[in-house]
Amino acid sequence: MKNARNKPNHDVEPGRLDRCQITGSKNLFEAIDLGHQPTCDALLTKETINQPEAYYPLRLMICPESGLGQLDYAVDGKILYPDEYPYRAGISEPLRLYLLTIADTVVKRFNIQPKSLCVDIGCNDGTLLSGFKKRGMRTVGVEPTNMAKFAMKENKIEAIQDFFTEALAKKMVKEYGRAKVITMTNVFAHMATLGEVMRGIDRLLDKDGIFMTESQYLLDILQRNQFDQVYHEHLRLYSLKSLVKLFPYYGMEVFDVGRLPSREGSIRVCVARKGICPISPEVNKLLSLEEKVGLFKPATWTKWRQKASKNREDFIELAYKAKGKGQLFVGDSCPGRGSVLVNYYGIDKTLMPYIAQLPGSEKVGKFMPGTHIPIVDNSIIMKEQPDYVVILAWHYADFIMKNWRAKGLKSKFVIPLPELRIISK
Repeated sequence: MKNARNKPNHDVEPGRLDRCQITGSKNLFEAIDLGHQPTCDALLTKETINQPEAYYPLRLMICPESGLGQLDYAVDGKILYPDEYPYRAGISEPLRLYLLTIADTVVKRFNIQPKSLCVDIGCNDGTLLSGFKKRGMRTVGVEPTNMAKFAMKENKIEAIQDFFTEALAKKMVKEYGRAKVITMTNVFAHMATLGEVMRGIDRLLDKDGIFMTESQYLLDILQRNQFDQVYHEHLRLYSLKSLVKLFPYYGMEVFDVGRLPSREGSIRVCVARKGICPISPEVNKLLSLEEKVGLFKPATWTKWRQKASKNREDFIELAYKAKGKGQLFVGDSCPGRGSVLVNYYGIDKTLMPYIAQLPGSEKVGKFMPGTHIPIVDNSIIMKEQPDYVVILAWHYADFIMKNWRAKGLKSKFVIPLPELRIISK
């Protein structure tokens, strides 16, 4: 029986958020304040660079009762995810390969039969679903941005360009039937309308279906000093405790969990209707670890905040030293988290004249929000051989450095997090 009694309102309106989005508790403490920042994907063009920009509070709060990390200000989803959205998953080779492995893992582990319906919510360009399609599954993606067109055109994946809601889920059930598998990777933390999404999943998921989601993991954010994971799209940053608290409100439960290296630390949970799947021992093990390290204690986050401040000081010192010596100090790769880092550090185009990005990216030719650093085709790096190349997608640093060295790049690499490192060879 679903726990509807005393269920908090899991949908929030844009604006100030002073209660836990899972339990409704107002007992929150501040983990870090990154100031007011523009949304990380609000890239500027030559036409808009001289127009006013919108800045929003960017603070991470922790709820000890639920174990949830969340922002205390919700930006309207229509602002965060405009039709012309610049992030495309399949353009990153490490991410593309990783997403394809998810389909193989799910099909094999849960013995998903051919022609079963597999739905990816927030499917972006359809990379993950293409893996399910190759395994003989029926696939449908839901994606509110223009990336749905890439999914259909380039990956031949049927995609619905819309936000996922309970009403949309009803329509999907009528047209496609219920889903044996629903996936959400790097999406479940994003929607302010959490209750709307959960009601939609409840409608769409088959009685013995599996919901699998991956999100940035609060424990890894703590242990790896990843303050750059705190940005407006990440309205919630989950601990396992918070996910275990959430799903029973909708008659579901977490039955398995795993920590993943993706994005320098993610949590994957497998969810089913209550009583359908046996609970793995890994669930209690990880819940115990979260308590043991003090994940929900203010003192733990005070120490973390001090590390972030020290990283900021060290990075700024390096940037100014390079500038003072007339050395070229540039960025490479342009993930959303990179915008948080350069804005929090106060790095502008006088210190970092450009950020190089993979050719073909929707971001090339635009400018970083807030800092106005130009985003350019990364072929410039080989031509200029900068003194320092800052890898803003530091979670892929090994892959990126290996590729550049193979091409003959001699620059020093700067890895900004978890601690500032300079790599000469």
